[in-house]
Formats: sequence, C-alpha cells, structure tokens
Amino acid sequence: MFYFQVPRNKRLAQVSCAILWCLFSGGPIFGFAALKPVLVQQHIYEDICPLTNSTTSLIDTIAQSSGSISVQQGKLGLAKCTEQDLKLNMMFTVGAVLTNLTALIIGRTLDSYGPRVCGLLGACFLFISCSIFIYSDSITLFDPYLFGYGFMALGGPFAYISSFQLSNAFPKKSGSVLALLTGAFDASSAVFLFYQLSFLKDPAFTIQNFFKLYLVVPTFITLAQIFVMEGDSYLTPPAAIMSGRSAPPPTETTTLLPVRQSVANELEAVGSKFQRKDSLGDAMKTAYAEEAEEEARKQTNSVFGILHGFPSQYQFRTYWFLLMCLFSTIQMLRLNYFVATVHSQYAYLFNSPELAEKLNSIFDIALPLGGVLSIPFVGLFLDHCPTIVVLTALLVVSLIIGVLGLVGSFPLGVLNVLIFAAYRPFFYTTISDYCAKVFGFETFGTVYGAIMTISGMFNFGQKFLDQATHTTFKMNPVPLNIILVLVTLVIGGITCLYVQVQGRIYNQKNINIKITPP
Repeated sequence: MFYFQVPRNKRLAQVSCAILWCLFSGGPIFGFAALKPVLVQQHIYEDICPLTNSTTSLIDTIAQSSGSISVQQGKLGLAKCTEQDLKLNMMFTVGAVLTNLTALIIGRTLDSYGPRVCGLLGACFLFISCSIFIYSDSITLFDPYLFGYGFMALGGPFAYISSFQLSNAFPKKSGSVLALLTGAFDASSAVFLFYQLSFLKDPAFTIQNFFKLYLVVPTFITLAQIFVMEGDSYLTPPAAIMSGRSAPPPTETTTLLPVRQSVANELEAVGSKFQRKDSLGDAMKTAYAEEAEEEARKQTNSVFGILHGFPSQYQFRTYWFLLMCLFSTIQMLRLNYFVATVHSQYAYLFNSPELAEKLNSIFDIALPLGGVLSIPFVGLFLDHCPTIVVLTALLVVSLIIGVLGLVGSFPLGVLNVLIFAAYRPFFYTTISDYCAKVFGFETFGTVYGAIMTISGMFNFGQKFLDQATHTTFKMNPVPLNIILVLVTLVIGGITCLYVQVQGRIYNQKNINIKITPP
C-alpha cells in the first residue's frame, strides 16, 4: 500500500499514535537503573538473602574493599546481599537479551503478516507482563519478576519496530518520522524514572499498582491497531515506474480517483515482481532519498553499495558482517552491563554510596534525555561523514567512556554518564546506517536482525561479568572494565582498518570504471 491511498489526516493520526506508544512501550526496560532501587526498597528478592553471617551485604563488601562506609542501605536502594543484587541484575540481562533476540523474528513477522499483527502481538506481550506483575505476590510456579520483565522486553520491540514502515507514509519527511520514532524509543526509558519519583512521594504505590496503571498502554496500542492503523505496510513506489509514466505521480492533496487506484495497483503488482519483500529495508530506503544515495556514492572512502544486490547468505560470509557482528556484540555487552551496574560500580569507585546515588539520579535523567537530544546531531553526522569516519568516532567515544569508567572522580563520573547517554543512540543508529549502506535495503531486515540477534545471545555473558565482579573482584569494577576496553580496542581497530582498506579499493574500482572509455 502506498501513501497516496490513505488520507493525509489519517496518516498523521497513525504517526502520532506510533510516537505515543513508542514513548511508553518502546524500551522502558532500559530504565532499569531507576527501577532497581525501587525494587530493593520493596524487598523484592530479599528473601533469598541467607540469614547466616557468612554472606555480607553489598555495603559491607564495598566497605571491606575500598574503605569505611557508613550509610543507610535502604535509603540508597542498594541490595541487601550479593544474591539479591545478582537476581535483580538478571532481570535486566534477560530483558536486554530478549529485546535483541526478537529483532529477526519481528522482521519476518512484519513481512509475513503486516504491522497490525506485529503491533497486536506487542500489546499481547505487554498485557501478559502487566498481569504477571499485578499478581506477582501470589505466583509461585515461576519467578514473576523475571518473567514479567521478560514479557515487557518482548512487547516493546514488536510495537516499536513495526512502526518503521510509517516513514513511507510521508516520503518527503521519512527521515523526520524515523527520528521521531527513535527519539520516542530512547525517551521511553524515563517510564521507570517517573515511577521512581512517584514511589518516593507515595511508598504505597507499589510495583503491582504501577502495572495496574500501565495497562493503559497495551490497551491504547490495541485500540490504535484496530481502529487507526493499516493492516499492510506502507511501501516505497518503485522509482523507475513512477518516473516512466507520462502522467505525474499523485500528490498528497489530490483525491482518490479510480485511475489513481489503478496506478497504485499497478505499482504494487510490478513492485512485487522486482523487489524482495523486506518491510524494514523498504522503510529505510525512503529515508535514503535518491539524492542522498548519489551524494553518498560521491563521498571519499564511501562504502555505499559495496554489497548491494548480493543475497543475504553471501553477505553473512563476508568480513563486513563478521566484524560488525563482533563489534556490536562487545559494545552491546558493555552498554547493558553499565546500565545494570552503574550504581554499584560508582559506589566502589567513589568509596561513597551517597555520591553513587547522586550520580545514578543524574544517569536516570540523562539516559532518556540524552537520546532525544542527540538524535538530530547523530543524523547530521551520519549524513555528512563517510562510514569510516563514523566508525572511528564510534570507537574513540567508546574508549573514552571506558577510560572514564576507571576513575573515581565525581565530575568525571558525571561526564561519563552524559557521554554514555548520547553514545547509546549513536551506536544503534550507526549500526542500522552501516547495514543500509553496506548490505542494501533488500536484505536490511535480515542482516540487521541477525546482528542484533547474535549480539543479544552473547549478552547473556553479562551474567558472568556480574558474578565475577561480586565474587572474584569483590565489587571492584576496574579489572573487568579494563578487559572490556582492551577487547573493544582490538575488535574496533580491526573493523575500522578493514573498512578503510576495503573502502579505498572499492572507490578505486569505481573510479577506474568511470574513466574507462566505452
């Protein structure tokens, strides 16, 4: 279905609905740093703490490792024991892994059944999540908090990714639509921040009561999918067909005449013959208008189109895919590990849980706000810089974050979380931009989904990092952070070097082709 088949006001309503549900359901699980202290104060998992003196609290562990600390544990929201802290962190680990694992499945579902089914599945998962949390006190067959958080992690991406095709609802503003959806996704991590603030004002507002209120979100998604959204994805009209017709393409102000519908039918029929169905790739293609594509080809060291037209099976066997997969895996592992442990890491580095609490509060605000504010600048940077420059900047900023995370200085800690908040959307946007430019739009959903899925699988390694920090290193985050920074330097350096060399070879071949006489 094409944009001119749907009235403009309805398309505006569809985009508005998508922004709203992305704002509240896109990625709230990434606000775990704000949720964790609330769960601690509600004594979640506290019953697994041994009553014997053999197990000390995190406060005691930090005090023994880095000096004397005298604070009120409940006020700071630090876990009572190591077992409780690991159990809480596992909630986020499972949620982050499931969010990434579903990327490939969502792409296939979107292509096969359309965005409405995707959105309704997302709403269904959110309904299940709410139900589990609401009745968590009476559930004994399974861990209600782990499963509830897991279903919440499943519901968000189904609703969010299925909205990408709305960029084709306004082809001339497709980049803006994608930016708004991405910004809403980043801002959704503030959901638990607002819950934390509400809980501090009224401790009776428990996690069960919060999810009773949160039922409004899946209800809204369900109603919007049934009464507002379309059952099929918006498509990009094949440019060759549109330019080859004698009559000009329909404008947004013209009415739906029978001849206009016949044009749409013809475009759909011909497009289905020459294009493989990849709804995510089709949505991305609109954002890369023909003028932008041509400009990208003219850039020095541009890699645009280097693997376009090749089947995904071949693309999976190239170093372009393997190296980006490795780089994405280590970056995602570091990002999610930091989100889950920022409080405890800086409690050790500062030798003061009070300062760590202040920094955690800054982080809770910076994470959603940084994503929203950085998106326009990230877009400009990606549009005007070659891929090698973007990847190099991504690597350098990642290393800066890693180095700052080794220093026990409050001002540098604030600087670190602010950079981190801007880096996270920079990273995810760069990966999608890389996949579109290198692998092409026809296989975008498959390749991008594969990278996210593989990276998500290896993110279970966060559990072992957490265990090593608590046991082997006695809450000292420095040794593991040094290892992660060194691995990032090696993998990121090799990736950038490969892109630089292969990009130069690719561009030289293009130059030779252009100067070869007919």
